[in-house]
Amino acid sequence: MSNSIILPGLYLPPTSYFHTILQNEGPVKIEQYENFPKQTYRNRTKIGTANGILELFVPINHGRREHRAIKEVQINYDHDWQRLHWTSIQTAYRSSPYFEYYEDDFRKFYDEKYNFLLDYNVQQLELVFKILKVKREITFTDSYQKEYEDGLDFRSTIHPKKECVYKNPKPYYQIFEDRTGFIPDLSIIDLIFNQGPQSKSYL
Repeated sequence: MSNSIILPGLYLPPTSYFHTILQNEGPVKIEQYENFPKQTYRNRTKIGTANGILELFVPINHGRREHRAIKEVQINYDHDWQRLHWTSIQTAYRSSPYFEYYEDDFRKFYDEKYNFLLDYNVQQLELVFKILKVKREITFTDSYQKEYEDGLDFRSTIHPKKECVYKNPKPYYQIFEDRTGFIPDLSIIDLIFNQGPQSKSYL
């Protein structure tokens, strides 16, 4: 039995997240007891637009307590961020080769309201696994551990302010590359909408 891959639950994760999963065997174990860390991919993603990178943020409810387990973090709907995100995704990818093919799969994440951020992220992960035909069991941590002796810990390696763990990512066709050049490590939806069934082989 291969060691588990310990990962955070991320919002429409970058391609490096799935590269990490496919390069390591074993079940995927999602961290649910870490304190919610700010300025990470847990509630943000990056997509490619005609003007370059656009970051999309999922707003969260800020509780009275400074430290909260990630599984307790709730999504805030005071502003219509879902409409904004979906409009941005449509604008960025409606001309991409496979957007119409996968559009309905992702649209539900902007039509339905999800209470908890982790549930929202994990359901996206399950969808991407299905699209990529990745057959991995998804489990969850039972408690917070600073270090794992029996698992491969990637909780802090895939981060917007750290060097990409995906070394020398090879370019693939992007809809705006003639204007922006190839932009590596965008959200997995950039790869899926541009490469479709070939996405897994890229990773």
